[in-house]
Amino acid sequence: MNKDLAKYIDHTQLKPDTKQEKITQIVEEAIEYEFASVCVNPHWVPYCYERLKDTEVKVCTVIGFPLGATSTATKAFETKQTIQDGATEVDMVINVGELKSGNDQFVKEDIKAVVDAANGKALTKVIIETSLLTDEEKIRACELAKEAGADYVKTSTGFSGGGATVEDIALMRKTVGPNMGVKASGGVRDLETTKAMIEAGATRIGASAGVDIVQGNKGTSEY
Repeated sequence: MNKDLAKYIDHTQLKPDTKQEKITQIVEEAIEYEFASVCVNPHWVPYCYERLKDTEVKVCTVIGFPLGATSTATKAFETKQTIQDGATEVDMVINVGELKSGNDQFVKEDIKAVVDAANGKALTKVIIETSLLTDEEKIRACELAKEAGADYVKTSTGFSGGGATVEDIALMRKTVGPNMGVKASGGVRDLETTKAMIEAGATRIGASAGVDIVQGNKGTSEY
């Protein structure tokens, strides 16, 4: 058992067909293994909050997920609502199209709107969707997230055809410096990969294979 790694893990279940029984399962596993958080879609935040409010496990949710193409106002409202419902960590998706169009000011303001909506009540993690970006775009996205005051940059939604790589984590860490959080998500399924991500600079791991990771098993989850 590698329980020291549990505090790195956001125990995640974001698939659209997720049943309540699966949410209950990940909540119970998070309590048992003392994961950092459960990461669920906004609908499940109140349910998780009620079951975790007397524990050390946080409730993490996603904003503008998975495409990042909702309006800035919608992302800000969603952030406020999920915090009201009990979330203390929010993982927002940038507007990838605007980044790739070179509209950096828009991207920065989109992120800042979520940071401002969180208002210090929740950690903000910015999903840059690395599988869709060039290295230059990854660097720009990380710089914009840092300038906007976010707490973390995060690799992926897990829904865009590619997940975290050691190379991307190292690039993101180099870009944001030593103090900002870096979250590896997407395709992190086993102990070896998790350790490699942490060695490259990750301070949080998003995975639905959290139990497999801490038990040293080979996970099968896609996220």
